Amino acid sequence: MSTSQQTDPLIGRLVDSRYRVRARIARGGMATVYVATDLRLERRVALKVMHSHLSDDTVFQGRFIQEARAAARLADPHVVNVFDQGQDGEMAYLVMEYLPGITLRELLREQRRLSIPQTITIMDAILSGLAAAHRAGIVHRDVKPENVLLAEDGRIKIGDFGLARATTANTASGQMLLGTIAYLAPELVTRGTADARSDIYALGIMLYEMLVGEQPYKGEQPMQIAYQHATDSVPRPSAKNPGVPEQLDELVMWSTEREPDDRPLDARAMLDRLREIEKDLGVYPQVVRQAPAGGVVGVVGVDDALDSDELTKVMPGTFTAPTVTEDVDNATLLRRRTRRNANKGIWLLLIVLLLAGLAAGTGWWFGSGPGSLVAVPTIEGGTFDQARATLEEYDLVAVEGSDTSLEVPAGTVIRTDPGAGVRLDKGAEVTVVVSAGPASQDIPPLAGATLDDATAALDGIHITVSDTPERFTEEAAGTVIDATITTGVGGDAHEVGCAQGCTALEGSTAVLYVSLGPVPDVVGDTLDEATSTLKDVELEVTSAEEYSDTVESGRVISMGEREDGGNFRPGDTVHLVVSKGPAPIQVPDVVGRTVADAMQILRDAGFEAGTALPELVWGIFTVSSTDPEAWEWRQRGTNVTVRATG
Repeated sequence: MSTSQQTDPLIGRLVDSRYRVRARIARGGMATVYVATDLRLERRVALKVMHSHLSDDTVFQGRFIQEARAAARLADPHVVNVFDQGQDGEMAYLVMEYLPGITLRELLREQRRLSIPQTITIMDAILSGLAAAHRAGIVHRDVKPENVLLAEDGRIKIGDFGLARATTANTASGQMLLGTIAYLAPELVTRGTADARSDIYALGIMLYEMLVGEQPYKGEQPMQIAYQHATDSVPRPSAKNPGVPEQLDELVMWSTEREPDDRPLDARAMLDRLREIEKDLGVYPQVVRQAPAGGVVGVVGVDDALDSDELTKVMPGTFTAPTVTEDVDNATLLRRRTRRNANKGIWLLLIVLLLAGLAAGTGWWFGSGPGSLVAVPTIEGGTFDQARATLEEYDLVAVEGSDTSLEVPAGTVIRTDPGAGVRLDKGAEVTVVVSAGPASQDIPPLAGATLDDATAALDGIHITVSDTPERFTEEAAGTVIDATITTGVGGDAHEVGCAQGCTALEGSTAVLYVSLGPVPDVVGDTLDEATSTLKDVELEVTSAEEYSDTVESGRVISMGEREDGGNFRPGDTVHLVVSKGPAPIQVPDVVGRTVADAMQILRDAGFEAGTALPELVWGIFTVSSTDPEAWEWRQRGTNVTVRATG
């Protein structure tokens, strides 16, 4: 959660003993929108809270109540629903659907110009929602891309009926200019009156903007733009975008006629014509999945829920084009209107009324309307001092916040809260969130874990396993036996042991030492067998022979330790000691001794002694020689023949 979220006094508050405020999601000139939990119905909702400095203004209080009542009268899948309205102490609030998504303004900012299928899909949905409003006798009065929500699940809704009024109460008396200047119908500027056809004019401007990528009228001052609305005709979109079909050209021109009587009567009439165009072009609003029962829904004004690439995958609405049953020759109507001659006297009256309306509108614009607000600039990537200097140029106050970041270097601005483009009162505070660098993470003991488990644990805290050296140990194969982590960057980088756990920064790299199990035991095997077994586990072999009284000749007596100490690893050499059998011994010198003594000495030395003399005379005869002769080396158990003389 950002610093500004933490310092917002409403975060965590229970409003009206029912709505638990979770986080702030949007801020406007009149109110702030939060996501909250309705504890009674156990669902997420959007809570729109009037700014405290407006809470004592009965006009704005009335607008809040008016929005709730106007929206509550509508039951259409393309209108943002209002569930509740209330007062908690001095705080006035509305409870609305919560639907993560982005606004049409954000999509236009990202893509600039929309495709024909995108445009038709969005216009069909908006007209469906407004048709329901007009059918209920409600004029929206503030139709613009900022009030069109494109939800993550593909639904398209129009919201923010804060300016809506009954069609019978169509005078504006100052309040009518609260709509954005770029979408104001000429009659709102010149006469201060509005009805359903004023919404149609705004829709025509918005349709032009979707097809072309910009608004038809531009000017440095709001008065210049308003004057063009009252005096000029909106050009054909195809003049700027040749790919626009003639039928959509005509729809823009019809809906933006300066005289209300020359426009479609209401949104239903314009929708019928659009659906005829859909049939002519063979382009229809696409069908997407329905929202799950009990699923979350939302409000216009969420700034950071979905990027435009994702939106284009889910944007088409949850509707299909119905069968058109009424024929309308709109091209003929347009040609007839083009041939009409304007009355000079009416033009003179319009100019006088226009100047009066512009004066009133300009005063409101720069006094309390959008002209009194400033948009938060884009300042990511610099230092806090640079961000503060930039915000001061916009009459905004920088407050330093901090957040960890794996991607953004420490000391660099990550984002602002509110985000870039949000309009605020001059002198308002903007939290500049500065990167504190990667977050520190406590790592549990890694020794004894399997390689897969240890790797998954490190991946979960953004630490990369860079190497997995293998060792032969008594641990089971695949078990981590040791671990080191290189943490920090540049000159601050250092290595720490982490076999029994440690603390490291996100973005560090780890080396995990993994057991291959014990070295195969080849003692008692023949040399060939031992060599084959060890080569199978990538170990080389050297050997030497020794005499052994207990191990058969040609078999391994023992295996040596690793030359450099420690555990064997693949590619190392194992030294084997191989038996040559028992060691040879010398034949004792028994010449001159009696045969009896000689036989005993030879047998005691380990030889098999024998003679041709009978044993009865062994004590009488003396040894003259032996075969083998004395001092010759022979294997233990060798036969030695004793020769004697009498």
